[in-house]
Amino acid sequence: MSTYNSSNWDEWIRSALSGNKSDYQKLLTNVRGWLIAYYRKRVAEGAVEDLVQDTLLAVHNKRHTYDPKQPFGPWLAAVARYRLIDFYRANAKHTHVELDEDLEETKTVDPTVSMDLKKLLQQISPKQAKVIELLKLREMSVQEVSAQTGYSQSAVKVMAHRGLKKLQALVQ
Repeated sequence: MSTYNSSNWDEWIRSALSGNKSDYQKLLTNVRGWLIAYYRKRVAEGAVEDLVQDTLLAVHNKRHTYDPKQPFGPWLAAVARYRLIDFYRANAKHTHVELDEDLEETKTVDPTVSMDLKKLLQQISPKQAKVIELLKLREMSVQEVSAQTGYSQSAVKVMAHRGLKKLQALVQ
């Protein structure tokens, strides 16, 4: 493997785009060394050669997009980076985890929270407190709360909204 000489890359690529096969060969040979060094720092040794070949092929196929007025090094680095990203995406490991259906949800509630909540609920109307308790704490639906309390669904929603607004003001 030869050492790379990036100072000549701009000259070689311009010459290669004009049809000089010898300079194109020099460029690809020299770029190969740089790509090996670039990928060795980023992937396992077994993947380096595949990435190098894939990148050289991309350089060959996309050379028409290179602007000869710009330096070749940053263009090459961008191509190498995108090849690396594609490699990471293709080789990402996804783990599927089965959840036990027997797994019970464990809720631990700080006793002071429940005492604070009781004090707060005592500071609003009993109707609003009952509706909030059923809707938010017991996680019942509006229909279920309406059936249990005898209030219309609209009334349940209004009481819950106004009660929560009062509680929010008390907390602030």
